[in-house]
Order: sequence, then C-alpha cells, then structure tokens
Amino acid sequence: MAKTKSAYFCQSCGYESAKWLGKCPSCNSWNTFVEEVIEKAGSKVPAWKTTTGTSRVNKPNKVNNIPSITEERVLTGDLELDRVLGGGLVAGSVILIGGEPGIGKSTLMLQLALNISGKKILYISGEESEQQIKMRAERITSSPTADCYILTETSTQNIFKQIEELEPDLLIVDSIQTLHSAHIDSTPGSVSQVRECTAELLRFAKETDTPVFLIGHITKDGTIAGPKILEHMVDTVLQFEGDRHHVYRILRSIKNRFGAAAELGIYAMHSSGLRQVSNPSEILLSQRDEELSGIAISATLEGARPMLIETQALVSTAAYGTPQRSANGFDTKRMNMLLAVLEKRCGFRLSTRDVFLNIAGGIKVEDPAIDLAILVAIISSHEDIFISSKICFAAEVGLSGEIRAVNRIEQRISEAEKLGFERIFISNYNMKGLITDRYKIELSPVSKIEDVFSLLFG
Repeated sequence: MAKTKSAYFCQSCGYESAKWLGKCPSCNSWNTFVEEVIEKAGSKVPAWKTTTGTSRVNKPNKVNNIPSITEERVLTGDLELDRVLGGGLVAGSVILIGGEPGIGKSTLMLQLALNISGKKILYISGEESEQQIKMRAERITSSPTADCYILTETSTQNIFKQIEELEPDLLIVDSIQTLHSAHIDSTPGSVSQVRECTAELLRFAKETDTPVFLIGHITKDGTIAGPKILEHMVDTVLQFEGDRHHVYRILRSIKNRFGAAAELGIYAMHSSGLRQVSNPSEILLSQRDEELSGIAISATLEGARPMLIETQALVSTAAYGTPQRSANGFDTKRMNMLLAVLEKRCGFRLSTRDVFLNIAGGIKVEDPAIDLAILVAIISSHEDIFISSKICFAAEVGLSGEIRAVNRIEQRISEAEKLGFERIFISNYNMKGLITDRYKIELSPVSKIEDVFSLLFG
C-alpha cells in the first residue's frame, strides 16, 4: 500500500516545497506555507475516466502529416462575450472567469445558461442553494429555458456521476474554490484542492469536447486566487471588473488560446441583469452642456474594438508643500514621465502643482495612443482653456517631445468620424499610405508636442 504524501504550499502564489519555509522564494511572502496532503494512502482512481475502456498511445507525427481541421464555434447569443472569446465557444475549452465579490460573475454565467438555445446546460453551484439561483433566474428572465439544469454540489465524485447521466453540452462551475476531491485530504479552496479539481475538469473537457466555465475568486491584489498554475492549465482567462457603485462592467480577456487577448466587452448592470453595451464610445463620453477645461477625447483600441474615451485632468496649486500625483485608470508612472516631458521640452513648470488624472467610465487603458490627449488635458486645465468637444487625439508622445505613430489609425479615424468629430490630431508619420480622400473629418498631422499646443492654444 502506498504511503500518504504531503507537501508545503504557499497560500499566496502556490509555490510547493518539501519542507516548511518562513519566506516564500517565489512571492517573498512571510508565514504563508501550510502542509497539505497531496495523495492519500492506497490506490488512486481518477474521478473522471473515459467510458471506452481503451487507452490511447500518442506517437510523434510530422507537421505536414497532421490533418487540418476547421475550428467550429458555438455562439452564446451574447455578442460581447462572443467577441471576448474570439468568436464563440470552442469545443473542449476551459474558461476561467474571475472578479471581485458582487461584481456580477454568477449573474453573467446564469444569463449565459438561460439564453443559449438548443444546448443542455449544467450549472453547478457550491455557494448558493437552488432557491437562490431560481430567484435570480426569475429576475433575469421571465421564461427560463427547460434545458438549464441546476446542481448544488461540491464533491467532484458526485458531480461526475451526474454528468455521466445528464451528458450536458456546456458545464458551468460556481466556483472552483468550493469544490473538493476525495483524493486530496485538505480543505476546499486550498492550493492542492484547486489544482486537483481543475485537472479533473480539464480532463473531462478534453475527453468529451465539452466547454467548461470556471468561476474563480480573486485576492486583495486583484489576481485570481489559488496557484498561478491554475491560469496556465485553462485555455482562456477572463477578468470581470468594474466599480460596484457604478452601473458599467467590463469583461476583459487576459489569456486566450483561441483568439486575441486584451479584447473587451462592456455591460450595464440593471435590476433585471446585465445588458450588453453595443456602442461603448457613447457611454464613455460625457454629455456636456458647456465647454470645460481639462477634458480631451482620445481614440483608443481595446483588442479589435476602437473606442473614444474621455481623459479628465485637474491641475491645482500644491496646498501641502509636496505635489500630489494621482491617476485613475492610467499608469501613474507613465503620467509622471509625460509630466517630465512637458517640463523639459515645453517649459511648463508643474513641479509645484498637484496633477490628478481620470479616465471617464471607470475603465483602465494601457494604449499609448492616449498620451497626446492626456498632455492636452493637463495643459488645458493648467491654462484654464477649454478644448472643443469636436476634437480628438490619437498619438503617442516620446521622451524628446516627438509625436509618434500608432497602429491601426484607420479604425481610430473612422470611429471618430462616425461619432461626429470634426478634427483629429495624429502623428505626421501616420500619414504615409493613408488615403485622406475617404474621410470627411479634418486630419491634423503633427510631429512635435509644441506644434499641437500652438495650434490649440495659439
């Protein structure tokens, strides 16, 4: 009979060690190692096994001899989710979705289960009762589909028994941290339990070509709780984010083996559930009755989707001696770099001024194409001069003050033109190969940051 095996795991990052350590060598956290049994005494029978009873032996094959197949996708009926997934669900894919408590992960997955037609859905909940899920389903839709089955269970052995009887076309697990396997002698949510349960579900998905959604908790740092290997095991990692005090939610693709990463889907949370936002540019731009200083519009890209966002800046005298630098939705270090460019290249003295930056709508932007709009908004607030709401910007700013070109400028220009903007500032280097006759919007190519300020402020 085999002996019981145990190991020590870091509860912060999942690092495994044969002995207890005071400090984790991976994440440098202190006193985070706990002992967990990774294999019980006795023979281990897998929780999920193929029903054919035959074992397959893989052999090496030349690339030219591997047959090409057409990737078939299942449309979920949710255009935003299909876009983030890369065009729909892929058979046998495992998708992990994480987010803060109360952000709407369970609502999004239950809406998915109730709206897919012609598919048998099994929704497994380890956190809520059947009555609670029924109440949410009645709030979301008045006529729930009969092909959505609810199972409140946490044992993977019992779950797979029900799966073999039901044979669902789609499996949703809420959440992976509540499941436990009898092969691991540790509490649900521990590193070894999360890893084992995910491996069993992954084996089931690949052997039966059944898509699986896993809902995961997150830590206080915003990362998905559990071992980091959890994100490597799954095919797609989605992050559901947003401010619970605001109506808009953002579904962001972090990893996707079947599509482009960094795609974005936007929802609006209502009492009847989540509603898709088909044109995010309209909701991200505030409706103003009068022109205000410190506001500039930028044309950005999130994945394959062009959007126009509003950058807001406030520059004021430092009241406490030490100037404050704060950015919401933008990297603070990059904002400090842009402020240094203004001081060094343009002569604006902002070292004694407080600078606050905000990206309207509660979204986070990493696209360098909003650099120019940020600088224009800062100078607009500093000089108290408004920028016309019919002007937008799409350019990166270098350390020497030059205006750098950005990718896919045609999509940015077309989006600005569609929303009624009359003028867009772009880099002079983006004009090469650009057919200007097809656009009605005025193109203003510039090469230096000083040229932009002279055209706007005189």
